[in-house]
Amino acid sequence: MADVAFIGLGNMGGPMAKNLLAAGHAVVVFDLSETACEQMQSAGAAVATSAAEAAMGRDYVISMLPAGKHVAATYLGDDGLLSKLDSTTTILDCSTIDAATARQVGEAAAEMGIGFMDSPVSGGVAAAAAGTLAFMCGGDAATFEKAKLILKDMGKNIFHAGPAGAGQVAKGCNNMLLAIHMIGTCEALEMGARNGLDPKVLSDIMLASSGRNWSLEVYNPYPGVMPAAPASNDYKPGFMVDLMVKDLGLAMEIAQQSDVDNAMGQLARELYAQHQEAGNGQRDFSSILRSLQS
Repeated sequence: MADVAFIGLGNMGGPMAKNLLAAGHAVVVFDLSETACEQMQSAGAAVATSAAEAAMGRDYVISMLPAGKHVAATYLGDDGLLSKLDSTTTILDCSTIDAATARQVGEAAAEMGIGFMDSPVSGGVAAAAAGTLAFMCGGDAATFEKAKLILKDMGKNIFHAGPAGAGQVAKGCNNMLLAIHMIGTCEALEMGARNGLDPKVLSDIMLASSGRNWSLEVYNPYPGVMPAAPASNDYKPGFMVDLMVKDLGLAMEIAQQSDVDNAMGQLARELYAQHQEAGNGQRDFSSILRSLQS
């Protein structure tokens, strides 16, 4: 078992840290939210008063932070964690951030001999709680081998995408495609419903045909078709529209930096931004169906 620092206990970080406790690891946590820290303390974690206190002397430091600026502030600079750690600690940043910041932190860590991987996740809150997340990792092969030893207790699928920053690129590609096929699935189901088809029957038809996709099979956006999906629970997330808009923005940055004309991705971002501006930011991203029904 490992000594682990977990920094960032939001909707994703909290359940991930609890899975590490359940697996028998010694976990020290830090978050600006006292409530989040108290909940983790009740679950068996130790609580630190700062990120540095949490990280010192640990086998692993895992972070789940809102944006690239928070990751940079946590790890870089004279007061950043990299200046306080050594090669005995492996850093796994599970935040979804811009690839440029991930590369910057990864390069700085490499210069200091510290193993670092950007390790963004896919699967949402339900998968975080169930310990079935997918991890997309960017870093060197040796660090990936160390990362797998701890990531397996929070996820089911662990991929080495390439060097530092590659995990963020993989996440951007995945979530851009997710947004596109969710919108397409909503359009197909709404078109069928308006022409008298039962959305459940149409879903079964498309699942057995070439239109089959994850949104249709696992996360059906039409209310009542899939009882466990957010659509059947008034679109309670799940994965919020606000987060999808953020991730699509990151995907657009990747496309622009690599000179890719991702017209479908751009349109998906525009549609989700409009849905967000209409007051749906806190709803599940499958609620984009509602924009077709208004």
